[in-house]
Amino acid sequence: MMVSIGQLSQQTGISTETIRYYERIALLPPAKRAANGYRQYDERDIERLLFIKRSRALDFTLNDIREILAFRERNEPPCQYVMTVMETQIDEIEQRIHDLEQLRSEIKALHEAGQSLPDDVQMKTCVCHLIQTSV
Repeated sequence: MMVSIGQLSQQTGISTETIRYYERIALLPPAKRAANGYRQYDERDIERLLFIKRSRALDFTLNDIREILAFRERNEPPCQYVMTVMETQIDEIEQRIHDLEQLRSEIKALHEAGQSLPDDVQMKTCVCHLIQTSV
């Protein structure tokens, strides 16, 4: 069963612009064309797009996804590559969590200090001054 780009968009939740972009960057093979020139997609395209969508939701880069798909196209299991990517992601997430915890602490301290400061248009005695001087 063939579907149009609009139907593909509806079934996958991916915009038609993004589908065209994925074709341009070769994440999605070029669409087959109907006699009228309209793009047509099949079940394999739907499955591939859903895989791309889920991979993006897991924060895989487009290059990572391209590599995973290339493994599949070569009939090679991409599992070890995926495991390595996920290990890197875990490390990066841990670092981001650490950085966000530090940011939260800094903002909390500034907020607490700002509670007792007056409003000041000149920003010399208010919380804005603390922000300027804490950098």
